[in-house]
Amino acid sequence: MLFWAMAGAMTLGVAMILLQALRRGGEGLELRAAEFDGRVYRDQLREIEREVARGIVTEDEAGRMRAEVARRLLETDRVLSAAEAQTNTGTSTAGASRGAVMVGSLVLVTLLAGFWIYTRLGAPGTTDLPLQLRLELAEDRRAARLPQAALEAALPPSPPLAGVDPDFARLVEQLRATVEERPDDLQGHQLLARNEANLGNFDAAHRAQARVITLKGNAATAQDRLLHATLMIQAAAGQVSPEAENIIRAVLQGDPRNDTALFFAGLLNLQIGRQDLTFRFWRQLLDTAPPESPWRPEVRDRIEELARIAGVRYELPPETTTAQPALPGPAAADIEAAADLSPAERDEMIRGMVEGLNARLATEGGTADEWARLILALAQLGERERAEAIRAEALVNFAGREADLARIAEAASRAGLTE
Repeated sequence: MLFWAMAGAMTLGVAMILLQALRRGGEGLELRAAEFDGRVYRDQLREIEREVARGIVTEDEAGRMRAEVARRLLETDRVLSAAEAQTNTGTSTAGASRGAVMVGSLVLVTLLAGFWIYTRLGAPGTTDLPLQLRLELAEDRRAARLPQAALEAALPPSPPLAGVDPDFARLVEQLRATVEERPDDLQGHQLLARNEANLGNFDAAHRAQARVITLKGNAATAQDRLLHATLMIQAAAGQVSPEAENIIRAVLQGDPRNDTALFFAGLLNLQIGRQDLTFRFWRQLLDTAPPESPWRPEVRDRIEELARIAGVRYELPPETTTAQPALPGPAAADIEAAADLSPAERDEMIRGMVEGLNARLATEGGTADEWARLILALAQLGERERAEAIRAEALVNFAGREADLARIAEAASRAGLTE
């Protein structure tokens, strides 16, 4: 409120000064100029008389000088008479009135424009924050972040997923019991992490993934660790905890160009108010990530605004598009051989191809298109429960990647799967 009062008072004061100057100028500017000229010419006449008395000029020269000065003095008297007549009739204030209207209009437009810009870009009620203070506050927010367990505890309990097959839920329960009895079962913990995520139990999923990394030891890959960090971030409703940050930092130390780690590092700094650091991480992502990186679309949508906030001149480079490789499918020889098979043999061949794709995605990973293809294939084979499980797993693997998630959602819709 104090800000608006001070701004309004300053604007009103400037407007009054302009109006007063305009009014004075309109009413008497011409009159005052003529009065000054008249005094000068009269002084010149007196000076001519003094020069004649001292013998500096002759009488003839003085006569010519008197005539010229007198002519100018008469012209000045004429201007004075006209100006006084205009003042008496009020016509001299017409220009001032028009100027007052113009000044008033400009003041009003300036006020409205300033108010509109401030409501869009300003922050009413915010105190002055020098750069050093803003940096210190951001680091305070970084240090004050809650640990992973506290973030999860502060969240309301998540409702159970709707439409979960009872048999699938029973199998997951059996898997939980199995890994509890066999804590060193690597494959069991891998399956548990995947299926807990499928059920939306991200807290249990990231704990199972942590056990996977422990069991793998030095054989744990950056992808294993990033999956752990992703599950932790999902369990914390999108917040990057200190534990998740440590994982991201470790991955970046080994691979400074890892696009997933760069994205999450930028997200962390965005959450604490360091948009300048977010801009650096995401700019590096755009500069180094391959064109097919799933993070590029979201970063491109947001980086120009980040550059503006960070005070950096930045022009978004044109996106380079590359043709996506065709999905691996059956060879021509396989198609020709399938034509000679019986329906049962052909069905067995198709199932073998689907299982091969499933095994490859489980061990090596793949693109969103490949996951979408597996969802459709399983649904067409009548294995809807497996298709639903693959869909849920894909949602975890491609979390935050809008374009890839759209492909998964389209495949699920075509397969008739419930959300």
